[in-house]
Amino acid sequence: MKLATLRTGGNSTTAALAMGADAYLPLPAPDVGALLSDPEWRNAVEAIAAAASDADVVHASAAELAPLLPQAGKVICCGLNYSDHIREMGRELPEFPTLFAKYADTLTGAADAIEVHGSSKVDWEAELAVVVGLPLFRADEDQARHAIAGYTVANDVSMRDWQNRTLQWFQGKAFDATTPVGPVMVTTDDADGDFDVRGYVNGELVQSGNTSTLVFSPARLLSYISQFTVLRPGDLVLTGTPGGVGMGMKPPRFLNDGDVLTTEIDGIGRLENSVRIHQNDAGAAVRTPVTATSTKE
Repeated sequence: MKLATLRTGGNSTTAALAMGADAYLPLPAPDVGALLSDPEWRNAVEAIAAAASDADVVHASAAELAPLLPQAGKVICCGLNYSDHIREMGRELPEFPTLFAKYADTLTGAADAIEVHGSSKVDWEAELAVVVGLPLFRADEDQARHAIAGYTVANDVSMRDWQNRTLQWFQGKAFDATTPVGPVMVTTDDADGDFDVRGYVNGELVQSGNTSTLVFSPARLLSYISQFTVLRPGDLVLTGTPGGVGMGMKPPRFLNDGDVLTTEIDGIGRLENSVRIHQNDAGAAVRTPVTATSTKE
């Protein structure tokens, strides 16, 4: 099953069931997160789908995708998490995950423009994201695995100049409407196991990794996070990025105004976001040269 959140006019959204690649069936919930908060959501969706007619669906060409979880209560992200990438950088595997948080305001849609004000070092980070489907608190890994509703695609777009101002990453990670998420959530009965994660800039492959090399699996991450904060249906956990980010290139390479950032995961979907970098008093955007890909992050 694939679920999405559609824009329906103004600031309104609605959850929807993806009907193949060509249409969406609107559901009686304002977004996917709200849908998941109903313990009987799956039965409700199946009943609505069984009774639907062609007149009920929205064709893909007319559908505008909102952020998958526009009202996510928690958005928690893991830092460096791909073991092959960590080893090739000469580092030891971490004992505990490096975590940071975002707000729901950070999220944007699968085809939305990413508008950045005040940063000249905008970087890409293609990631698998996990959607929580059941309440979790002090859960073990088996409980956490059972609580995963599904998976989606995300890009943890990072403003490196802001991130590197202090030892804390938050300010470079939480710019409003700069983290695309979607286009759909694929439920665990249709997509589970290992995923190929890829990122492109203007069609050039810059990142490629497989989640089999994650140090902290999705279930392990959710279990760990639940030891100190409750996770609820509709919360989102980003699992980290493979090598190939711009900051690690020599010389570093960052996104330029007008670039197209593409993020895809086989079996889930594809994000395609144009990037708009605006000059303002906080710093002028500077073009950077295209260079060969590096595996450093």
